[in-house]
Amino acid sequence: MNKSKNQVLIVDDEADIREVLELTLGRMNLETRAAANLEEARDLLHEHKFDLCLTDMRLPDGNGIDLVRFIQDKYPYLPVAVITAFGNMETAITALKAGAFDFVSKPLDLNDLRNIVRSALRVTHTPAAAAGATPTGVKKLLGESPAILKVRTMIERLARGQAPVYVSGESGTGKELAARLIHELGPRADKPFVPVNCGAIPESLMESEFFGHKKGSFTGAVQDKDGLFKAADGGTLFLDEVGDLPLPMQVKLLRAIQEKSVRPVGAQTEIKVDVRVLSATHKELQGLVNMGKFRQDLYYRLNVIELHIPPLRERPEDIPLLAEQLCARLAGQLGMTAPQLTVGVIEAFRGYDFPGNVRELENILERALTLCNGSEITINDLQLPQTEAARAEDGAFTDKESLDDYLERLERSAIEKALTKANQNKTAAAKLLGISFRALRYKLEKLGIE
Repeated sequence: MNKSKNQVLIVDDEADIREVLELTLGRMNLETRAAANLEEARDLLHEHKFDLCLTDMRLPDGNGIDLVRFIQDKYPYLPVAVITAFGNMETAITALKAGAFDFVSKPLDLNDLRNIVRSALRVTHTPAAAAGATPTGVKKLLGESPAILKVRTMIERLARGQAPVYVSGESGTGKELAARLIHELGPRADKPFVPVNCGAIPESLMESEFFGHKKGSFTGAVQDKDGLFKAADGGTLFLDEVGDLPLPMQVKLLRAIQEKSVRPVGAQTEIKVDVRVLSATHKELQGLVNMGKFRQDLYYRLNVIELHIPPLRERPEDIPLLAEQLCARLAGQLGMTAPQLTVGVIEAFRGYDFPGNVRELENILERALTLCNGSEITINDLQLPQTEAARAEDGAFTDKESLDDYLERLERSAIEKALTKANQNKTAAAKLLGISFRALRYKLEKLGIE
């Protein structure tokens, strides 16, 4: 074999399919070796170094999933594309979950096949794949806690494939950053990354925004327009807040993803698109499926692999590093030297639960920079919102109790304060509260106050 050419392993028990693949790949200046079953494939993998493996799903002595898992275990940086039966999305998704790079359906679409091969070979020749090293880009997700290290490792693995990824997590945790890193560390890095907030598009314009439209197709369509799928062609489409999509749009989105083609509004023909879809929402998507607000088939198509981004309160050891880095960046944007964070500030951060996560930390520091004396940020500059416990003590409503519990807590607090002020004289306390002695006595019995 010519070592200057990329080497591809073809695994299929049908001689005519092997021949088609060998001819197609040969025209792409690739060299191939073929195996008719799993045993032959394992032998060839042991004897030669390959840049890509193409395998049929059904083999005489097993299936393509077995080979995907074997390669994942023994040759983790070798991308595998699986050939599936037409329309068998369940099998394709199983292959992607097992670690397949991508899939192509029979009858073979040679353009799809060429696109997959080119993408897979770009993965093989990234510096990280060659050296087995941690890509520097993934370090943009700051922190050294076990939780964030696990996320970074997962991002590196997901970047090497083409499987749809569902990024879950609370608002402000960095879901878009994670999606952008998956794109930047993968074979589509030199193509567009197109983020779209599904909740920000009016329902009447959704089809046009996603798929484009032809001139004159509706009032206001004064010229042809490419949609978001076309804008992301060759790259990545990131669907943020995907849980906000209305059901009619979910049907059309599912078809576009499965067929890898879109039909602009007013067009007679479909346009082929090559897009990797990543999605995210702060909502619990499975819960929306259970309530009938999100299609189960679309959920399974988007959630092939889930990447969970932990909230900041679950990685408190990362807060000092995050705070210092964010402070330095924000100060640089304001053209000032980064002030020092006092010990009191770090301790205050450790004791705060950050319901808005990293985004809230950034907002707090941005405000503190405008209030501080320039040399250091003190606890007074933070103006931290009250914690749930502090708000409860002050009588504010919290989402940890029912309305009845909240009103009972307010009533109890008011009565106890009035009794204290009246030196436990019930008649005087009733007067302070503006109620009758009988009403106070009833409330004391109901609340169990001695």
